Amino acid sequence: MDQLSLDFTLDQGGFALSAAHQAPLRGITALFGPSGAGKSTLLRVIAGFEPGARGRVGFGDTVWQDSAGGIFVPPHKRGIGMVFQDARLFGHLSVAGNLDFADRRSAAIPSDITRDAVIAALDLEPLLPRRPASLSGGERQRVAIGRALLTRPHLMLMDEPLAALDLRRKAAILPYIAALPQAFGVPVLYVTHAIDEVTRIADDLIALNKGQVAAAGPLAETFARLDLDGGGSRFEAGVILSATVVGTDTEWQLTGLDVEGQTLAMPAAQIDAGAQVQLRVRARDVLLATQRPEGLSAQNILTGTVTEVIAEPDTAFAEVFVAVGAQSVRARVTRVAVAQLGLAPGLPVHAVLKAISFDRRVL
Repeated sequence: MDQLSLDFTLDQGGFALSAAHQAPLRGITALFGPSGAGKSTLLRVIAGFEPGARGRVGFGDTVWQDSAGGIFVPPHKRGIGMVFQDARLFGHLSVAGNLDFADRRSAAIPSDITRDAVIAALDLEPLLPRRPASLSGGERQRVAIGRALLTRPHLMLMDEPLAALDLRRKAAILPYIAALPQAFGVPVLYVTHAIDEVTRIADDLIALNKGQVAAAGPLAETFARLDLDGGGSRFEAGVILSATVVGTDTEWQLTGLDVEGQTLAMPAAQIDAGAQVQLRVRARDVLLATQRPEGLSAQNILTGTVTEVIAEPDTAFAEVFVAVGAQSVRARVTRVAVAQLGLAPGLPVHAVLKAISFDRRVL
């Protein structure tokens, strides 16, 4: 597993980016933050498009940039595949021609990535004779991903590749992106400001805020505290839960899930029993009770113990973390509720989950 090593600053007049981060890249790492946080600029530095960055950039055993040592490896020698918001395909070539262009140029690079494997993984066979102008936005991006893969990269960089797509086309292409690291052994650094994309495909998360790395680490751990570390929105705050599919009740059309020995149910999905899934639970969709509630339309309840209460003196709210086995649920409640219920570390509580969403990689 190759490590990404960043320790640099870049001053662009009114905006300064300062990144100090070292971590192995595994699977998909989401580079997340609001517009203007510096995500695309950071990607440009990694790709080698910002020679003015002062400091050091490395990947694995290779130093790509070191201003103190006078080292600067140009973009085309870094072994990086790039996918942008716009597909940037060659309009005068067919889809097959676009793929062949990259395939021929990288033929001498030792790699297990083959043209046939890329076409199969991205379902490009029906598109091969067509020109880019005749493709939908999602189809063009699939071709762009295929062409980037056929450069035989060591690392894939994706700069908000789905920003121009509607929700339906985003949902259609996300599973293709999620499958890339396992299919081709290439880690992906994925830039987005859309939290739903992060929770659906990312394994790790780097959050940027105002040109600084605000938080970084495994998705579930980092996502749970993202807004508290300055890299996200309290409105979208929540947790990622790991669950095991128990089975599907065909009469009620519900799929049962095991979370730390407790059972949840969701609308039926075509997932085999025993499959591991991820669930996104927003803090604002969790109610807390000191006694197990009855007579509720919300049927999903997890029993746990309060581990932390973080009050917001400037608002009416507080964030409450509840341990459920080895995992954690987060609830956003009013401060008066904290006082009335006596919420404090060590208190047993019941977390009522009003809404849950599947990680779409499993669907």
